[in-house]
Amino acid sequence: MTLSQPSDPGAARVIAALDGVGVRRHTTGQVILDAIDWTVRAGEHWALLGANGAGKTTILRLVGALMFPTVGTVDVLGHRLGAVDVRELRAVIGLVSGAQKVPQDATGHTVVLTGATGTVQPLWRAYDDATRERAHELLAELDCKELADRPYRVCSGGQRARLLIARALMAAPSLLLLDEPFNALDLPSREDLIDAVHRLALGRPELATVTVTHHLEELSPAIGHALLLRDGRVQARGPVGEVLTGDRMTACFGRPIEVSRHEGRWMARSGRR
Repeated sequence: MTLSQPSDPGAARVIAALDGVGVRRHTTGQVILDAIDWTVRAGEHWALLGANGAGKTTILRLVGALMFPTVGTVDVLGHRLGAVDVRELRAVIGLVSGAQKVPQDATGHTVVLTGATGTVQPLWRAYDDATRERAHELLAELDCKELADRPYRVCSGGQRARLLIARALMAAPSLLLLDEPFNALDLPSREDLIDAVHRLALGRPELATVTVTHHLEELSPAIGHALLLRDGRVQARGPVGEVLTGDRMTACFGRPIEVSRHEGRWMARSGRR
């Protein structure tokens, strides 16, 4: 059975929508998210920012169909969580996370191939020639075709991130979720990955992306919208030029922050109290 997607054309198509969403920890009743309203449309590229514990990963898990809200509704690709087989929905959402399990001895090409079946280990009989060629094309698109025969365990952090993005794209998703993809990367690897993500956004006008990060410097020029979270609540959301200001960042993080932008790239620094 294949999950159907709505056929509404154009960039105005809603990819994900959270309406009055709240999440509470069952064991303690702790509020993790409260009254979240948020909409992501086709072709939009969002940054999700906030301090540790603000609720960023929880929002990503909701739109990735990995968990359900305690209250409110979550719609992803036109399907409401609770009224759809989430296993099928997950298959058409691209997710990149450092927590993903990857066989360390698998080659880059094999890692990307597994994205076609959504499995950790490759299912060789499921991959025809077209699927194998598709994996090679994605390696080239992410500028890492030289990793096709290289074991994953010897790839650098930046190379692994690009392989995981290529893997996520095997299912031709309309939504790509990037959970701290720049974590622990050195400067050259970070810049290579930012360039790759930027090219990806330019080359796929209908693709929507959500990037969770702690650092404005990691945002590509393609990021056009931002959501600021504080203590599980929306602090601000909208176009980056309106959201990523010193005043809003200061209110979100609770200390003075200065924000600047140069040629589409952002920088934030904390001043003295």
